[in-house]
Amino acid sequence: MDFLIASHNKKKRTELERILKPLGINVLIAEQAGIILTDVQETGETFEENALLKAKSGARESNMPCVADDSGLCVDYLKGRPGVYSARYAGEHGNDAKNIEKLLKELQGVPHDKRTARFVSVVACVFPDGREIVCRGECEGKIGLSPAGNGGFGYDPVFYIGNVSFAQLSNEEKDKLSHRGKSLRKLREALL
Repeated sequence: MDFLIASHNKKKRTELERILKPLGINVLIAEQAGIILTDVQETGETFEENALLKAKSGARESNMPCVADDSGLCVDYLKGRPGVYSARYAGEHGNDAKNIEKLLKELQGVPHDKRTARFVSVVACVFPDGREIVCRGECEGKIGLSPAGNGGFGYDPVFYIGNVSFAQLSNEEKDKLSHRGKSLRKLREALL
């Protein structure tokens, strides 16, 4: 069965596709399905609400099962910020460098043991008949003092598990540990 991925973020789309294909899900992006997806405004206050907004819109516009992810970084010291605003934390949507710069500035002088954080991914799958599956995955870590590594995207260079950042992991290593890998594996179980 073909599933549509509702995402305009090419790096996220690549990651979703990479994790879902081995799970036996044939993944299509809008261009492959021959449709143009509406750019959905993420007006929800939670990851769940935003993921469902995007998946419902994609399923309605394509008449296909649609998978959408909403994810972000929640820093304990910052009372959960940037949270659902992770991609636009510094004001400009998708400017990873500025988002990281703002985050590190806000955490300047904060001791290592108080830099705890988690990545959250909520994946919603909506079927044309209205059925919905929502799965949440989280990955605990800490925010480093400076970026490290060349892989990944978003906050990956400053999100550390142990002594390595997500940006220093191979795709396979990241997929096993990541919030998105966890939420997508839960989705696979729910689909089965």
